Amino acid sequence: MNDTSIAVGFAIFIWWFSTGIVILLNRMSRSAIALSLVLSSLLGVAALVGLAHTAQQTSLTGAYCAFTCALLAWGWNELSFLTGWITGPRTTPLPAGTVGWRRFVESFRAVLWHELGILLVGLSIVAITWDAPNQVGTGTYLVLWVMRTSAKLNLFFGVRNLSEEFLPAHLAYLQSFFRRRAANVFFFFAVAAASACLLLLVAGAKDVLTSASQAVGYALVATMLALAILEHLLLVLPLDTTALWRWAIRKAPQQPAGPVVVQSTSAAALTVKDTLDAHDKLFQIH
Repeated sequence: MNDTSIAVGFAIFIWWFSTGIVILLNRMSRSAIALSLVLSSLLGVAALVGLAHTAQQTSLTGAYCAFTCALLAWGWNELSFLTGWITGPRTTPLPAGTVGWRRFVESFRAVLWHELGILLVGLSIVAITWDAPNQVGTGTYLVLWVMRTSAKLNLFFGVRNLSEEFLPAHLAYLQSFFRRRAANVFFFFAVAAASACLLLLVAGAKDVLTSASQAVGYALVATMLALAILEHLLLVLPLDTTALWRWAIRKAPQQPAGPVVVQSTSAAALTVKDTLDAHDKLFQIH
């Protein structure tokens, strides 16, 4: 097995495992979510330091380190959004019948702070690695940024699979900004453009003038782009998009038992159905 094959396998595993971890952490208890945000923030800062450290390195280790640091920085963006910590000024469903430009504006307001956070982190990475020989981290982050933006636009324009299962309960209102349809024109343009870029990256990795470390860097970034294209295809194909992360997608744990205040003249007068309804409402609030 050569270096590029190992790089491809490494990228696929990290993509699968890190996505599952982010989903799993976001579905744990509130205290665990708070702890994960703190740890993710510390790892995000460490990732920027790591990118600065490896920017001048042209070794295989430098390529892997820069790639991993970019994923950690991106992971902070994802976790901060899915936990509801950094989303946007709009946190309510889109009113029925909202169409056109108004729909786009309100949809963007739902993720505004999140998009600004991605932009700031991205600009920081570009500044850290500016004119440096190791651009693996910058390329990785750029691929994740562009392809995730494309995925959001496709959800807005309309696709077959909306992947609602990935949204935690506190972000369920985002479903109102999605549109379900077989496909859209932008989807085909996005996949075609991404595929062309993928071919260029593969060609760069196979170029005889490319060094071993550069080939690995190309392979890492190309694999992430290929996986992003796969994620796009899953938006329109009649397949179960959650199958790969079934182990991470599970119901949130029950809140600790405590006193439940129910408006009633007599607790004994509550029927079994009333009790279950009160529990469900309390669970949804949490």
